[in-house]
Amino acid sequence: MITTYMIEPAHSSAHFKVRHLMIANVRGEFSKVSGKVTVDSSNPAASEVTAEIDVNSINTREPDRDTHLKSGDFLDVAKYPTIKFQSKKIEPDGPEGYKVTGDLTIRGVTHEVVLNVTGPTPEIKDPWGYSRRGAAAIGKISRKEFGLNYNPLLETGGVVVGDEVEISLEVELVKAG
Repeated sequence: MITTYMIEPAHSSAHFKVRHLMIANVRGEFSKVSGKVTVDSSNPAASEVTAEIDVNSINTREPDRDTHLKSGDFLDVAKYPTIKFQSKKIEPDGPEGYKVTGDLTIRGVTHEVVLNVTGPTPEIKDPWGYSRRGAAAIGKISRKEFGLNYNPLLETGGVVVGDEVEISLEVELVKAG
């Protein structure tokens, strides 16, 4: 049976973590996530995930840093207002998870990434009669592969921003229709 769910933006978010000054991690989130998940319960490998993130919704709890991240030095939100993901392959990974391989597009550059997904949870009915499920995903990317190259050198020989970015998503899905 094929069931379509929409990512519910009010209860979903995308988070990231990256090294700063080679001594600590900086975390941030994108609060506007949307998309669609088509679940084929008889053949999970035939399921499909599409997601879109509004880059303007970035929040690192530091307005000046958020402005810099939106600039041409990093995400260039004026030219590239969205980050997109399109699944290509879904494989079981243990009793309650999947490896979802897909194309991630940031700043107009697309690379294949693998997300380790926990869920989806069993479907529940909410108090308003809608059917919902939840899922979480985690993965890592190289920011330089996506053209995010800004990185002044430190006097000690290190860099301001690490290359590896950990991404995580928390999504709530609402059955379409």
